Amino acid sequence: MKYFEEAKNIWINEVPKSGQADTVEGELIRAIERLRYEAQNNGNGNWDDGFERFCQYLWGILNDQKTFDNNVINEIKIDIDTLLNFEQPYLDDDLYDRITDHIIEWSFVHKGPVKREKDPNQYR
Repeated sequence: MKYFEEAKNIWINEVPKSGQADTVEGELIRAIERLRYEAQNNGNGNWDDGFERFCQYLWGILNDQKTFDNNVINEIKIDIDTLLNFEQPYLDDDLYDRITDHIIEWSFVHKGPVKREKDPNQYR
């Protein structure tokens, strides 16, 4: 991971102990870490619409041509599609770390933290 310290800072300062984050960056980090934990610790045994919503949120924000070129956007899409294949949990850290780096790159471009509205349908 290229941006471990930056991601750690967001985790500490923008991700609440429970519930959704008030910032886009915080929610993105919360989403990827919840997906990582679910796959690596539970084998996606608790997978439901909440985890799918995390993937949709990640894609909705990171599919950003202002921030990324088409090659990176395609890589992000492949990674998120891999996560959505919940019957085959992705257990290695590389994919989660790569998405985390893209979250930090997005934050640099958008000069975060960026405030967000909470998703009333996200219960995870």
